[in-house]
Amino acid sequence: MSQPIPNPDACDYDVAVIGLGPTGATLANLLALDGLRVLVLERDQDIFALPRAVHFDAECMRVFQTIGLSETLLPNLFVGPGMKFVNAAGQLLIDWPRPTGVGPLGWCASYKFHQPDLERALRAQLARQPHIDVRLRHEAFALDQTTNGVALRFEDTRTGKLGRATARYVVGCDGARSIVRRFMGTELDDLKSHERWVVVDVLLDKPRPDLGDYSIQYCDPRRPSTYTRGPNNRRRWELMVMPGDDTSRLSSSEWLWDKLARWVTPADATLERSAVYTFHSVVAKGWRNARLLLAGDAAHQTPPFMGQGMAAGIRDASNLAWKLAAVIRGEADGALLDTYESERSPHVREFIETAVQLGAVIQTTPLHAAGPDSAAGETGETGDATRAVRNFVTPQPRLGEGAHLGPAQPLAGTIAAQPRLSDGRLLDDAVGYRFALVMLPQTLLDHPGLAERAALADMALVADGSAAVRAWLAQIGASAVLIRPDRYIHGAAHDEASLHALLSHVFAGLQTEHA
Repeated sequence: MSQPIPNPDACDYDVAVIGLGPTGATLANLLALDGLRVLVLERDQDIFALPRAVHFDAECMRVFQTIGLSETLLPNLFVGPGMKFVNAAGQLLIDWPRPTGVGPLGWCASYKFHQPDLERALRAQLARQPHIDVRLRHEAFALDQTTNGVALRFEDTRTGKLGRATARYVVGCDGARSIVRRFMGTELDDLKSHERWVVVDVLLDKPRPDLGDYSIQYCDPRRPSTYTRGPNNRRRWELMVMPGDDTSRLSSSEWLWDKLARWVTPADATLERSAVYTFHSVVAKGWRNARLLLAGDAAHQTPPFMGQGMAAGIRDASNLAWKLAAVIRGEADGALLDTYESERSPHVREFIETAVQLGAVIQTTPLHAAGPDSAAGETGETGDATRAVRNFVTPQPRLGEGAHLGPAQPLAGTIAAQPRLSDGRLLDDAVGYRFALVMLPQTLLDHPGLAERAALADMALVADGSAAVRAWLAQIGASAVLIRPDRYIHGAAHDEASLHALLSHVFAGLQTEHA
């Protein structure tokens, strides 16, 4: 191990982020809001110009709102109405509608997007932030933990020049083959779902309203397939690789057009991209090793059947950023960082396990089927897997135990609503990137010392009587709600005693509770 860094101030950076995909760029932007010094190392020069992820949800949009990007993104988004599962006979197996209006989080439930557009916006926002050092074409090859930080060694791959830097913490947002995970020695928990699919992105040359706006899962044992509408003229098909396929031809235009012929032809569309993927379902067995942490695909990978792959990484960044800032500023004990995995791992596992369950319906093939009662059978009869999810609704898991009031309060660890305030602003825009205590004006009048206590803790105090705020507090049966910077509920108050108890738990409580 390298020699100890003499003191925290001797570190060149507060946080080093390895990888500048959506997760790393979101994390760096959130850390910038807290004024931290951040080094970002990204091995590629340019944003990958072709689509990969195509969906994010209202919670992700709320994170982008916090960063200041929601208005930039909106013109290039399409609001998705949901997903349908049909069998080989065209009969509806599962209907999963998503409301297209603005929901309780202040945004729509489902957005379809073009990933290069999102990454350009995230990078442009980073470029406006002070204390952010982004180094493209730089690849980390050594991470040595010290007493007070991490010594990084990296290469500028344009010139071959080697460099060094130190940071208080390092976060690996460097994908499925993460070098940070390798240095941590973390293994992956295999959730036993690994299937090969061909992903094809297509640009329509002319309108095709007959294709529809819903995503369609074709549960056809001859070849399970997926159709997804993107923004503007973008469409995606995902085609399962079957046992008899000639794998050397999977990327050829002839093979692709042959398989897409039931939907589109070269007469009305252009192939933009195709790639063969093995969809994995894994979760890292350790997301933190002292000063090294993982986020995004480095920490977990999910099949795409719920569109939650990138969204999970955005949630990681949102959960981790404020905790890193609190620890680095000395406002919380370093053990607060252990709540990152304890909260996020159960949450992401529920999404992955649900995606695997849906995949069992979609991927019912002659090799997978248990018999004539298979989910995708020609007869339209549904099997056990389909019956288990026929009345499917989007999971809304609470966080695992961690930096919230936990099992004692059913609301603690759930995402907070984002009502519109009396002045027309959404709650998060009024709060900023910090803790917030939300209540009605009368509650503040009944407790005149609250404003001073909130100010001492640098906590936003929102006493607002809008119809939306009143409706939310009435719905959850609370007189006040304490919301964390990642917009999850720390706890709720129902009377004077519980209201004052909430304030005592913000940072001082975390230092002792999780030490």
